[in-house]
Amino acid sequence: MEWAPHVTVATVVERDGKFLLVHEFDEFRQQMVYNQPAGHWDEGESLLAGALRETREETAWAVELTHWLGLYSYLAPSNGYMYLRVAFVGEAREFLATPLDEGIREAVWLDYETILQKHYAGELRSPLVLKVIDDYRSGRRLPLDALYEHPAN
Repeated sequence: MEWAPHVTVATVVERDGKFLLVHEFDEFRQQMVYNQPAGHWDEGESLLAGALRETREETAWAVELTHWLGLYSYLAPSNGYMYLRVAFVGEAREFLATPLDEGIREAVWLDYETILQKHYAGELRSPLVLKVIDDYRSGRRLPLDALYEHPAN
């Protein structure tokens, strides 16, 4: 069997001291969890376009990406998949009031203390949710052009 990590894109969005998260159903753990707006990178799209799309589809917020936060890997014990998360920082620009992706109950704005509580209660989709927020809070910001994407032919 060929090893192929699942590449996902995620966006950290903060406004007024709260972070935009989604409350979604985790099909492997069979429970509701909290996550950044995140999802699989689709064939034919840039990583930045994927992050914008996933954020819009999962939260109904149009965002502007301002920075690249980093690259994160995680082996999920619930399904044995290796995930490679490309995380961005975005600013909320416009609420579009569109339907959310299937499996998403709601998009919510949570403060850091509430996110910590959800982490300790096992209610975050993965440890990466808190890790990327902690990296953001520590001031990590990489320029978007530090991520090179060769144009498709």
